[in-house]
Amino acid sequence: MTSPRVEIDLGKIRANARYLVRRLGARGISVTGVTKAVCGHPDVAKAMLNGGVFGLADARVSNIIRMHAAGIRCPISIIRAPMAHETKDVIRFCDASYNTEMDTIQNLGAAAREKAIVHNIILMVEMGDMRDGVMPEDLNDVAAQVAATPGVALKGIAANFACLGNVAPTAGDLAMLSRLADQVEGECGPYVALVSGGGSANLPWALGEGSTGRVNNLRLGEAILLGTDPVTGHPITGLHTDAFALFAEVIETRDKPSAIPPASIVPEFGILKLVRNDDLRTRTILAVGQQDTDTSGLTFPSGVMFIGATSDHTVVDTVKSTVPVGSEMKMGMNYSALMRAMSAPDVAKTVHGKQKMNGSSKDCETQPYLTLV
Repeated sequence: MTSPRVEIDLGKIRANARYLVRRLGARGISVTGVTKAVCGHPDVAKAMLNGGVFGLADARVSNIIRMHAAGIRCPISIIRAPMAHETKDVIRFCDASYNTEMDTIQNLGAAAREKAIVHNIILMVEMGDMRDGVMPEDLNDVAAQVAATPGVALKGIAANFACLGNVAPTAGDLAMLSRLADQVEGECGPYVALVSGGGSANLPWALGEGSTGRVNNLRLGEAILLGTDPVTGHPITGLHTDAFALFAEVIETRDKPSAIPPASIVPEFGILKLVRNDDLRTRTILAVGQQDTDTSGLTFPSGVMFIGATSDHTVVDTVKSTVPVGSEMKMGMNYSALMRAMSAPDVAKTVHGKQKMNGSSKDCETQPYLTLV
């Protein structure tokens, strides 16, 4: 098979989505599957939908267009505020958009009126992550302006947690979000149908025993894809953590000094010569590098130790493991490594476990990948 490549187990993604949908559904919380880490890969999106997610969300219009072109028809939201040149595509391909700026919302309203439709707006509220969001004290004023803007409708409010700041939310944070939804309804009039309380970092709270208040939605990417908590990196009980694996070919295996050897000049030739060091270790080079993935986010087989990486090479210590040239090494990935690998044009993507759609499918299909971002 082509190497390097990411192998994707769609069955495990479906199972993760199904588990979270069931557990959160019992708490009155719907799940939106976030596809940005896989660049809107249609097969992964379909696996999420087959697992029962309410809809999909992505940060890039190009990824959403990719899913639309693959025949995916479900509620899709763009969770990064649209740029000016994306306005018409957002109106065409997205059921809702997450926003903070009135200029952007007014542009969306104007584009929606041209199409004789109403576009749904979800206002992002700043709750301490210090990334995107309207300050809580300004929310009622902005919500009133949205409600008065032709062509758009205020569908809900949302917050981010542990995205930029990597700080897990507290029950108090989510209770405040519920109170803000009540205030918007009380002062601005429109019913706040969606109160989206963040992403995978919110699962410990959402699956706990406390009240969920008005929060009725979570946007889940990492938990469904990798089965891990974004804040701690720890596995989430009940979820698969190996739905994705990176494979790279071994292009060199050789004994080399454990430290950089000293150099000397051979007088008669005037050339540089490395002084031999008998403290040798087996070093293996993999044909994958920083251009392909975040090598610091890889996990290696037992007995293999990461040494370092350059743009196109990853060097590991394999003194305890036999890995001949031409063989492949299988590695796990964290969220950053997955995101980089899925967007890299030279990393093939192979899917396993496709479900039949429209009467035909293949169990395993390797797809060339075009970067759409």
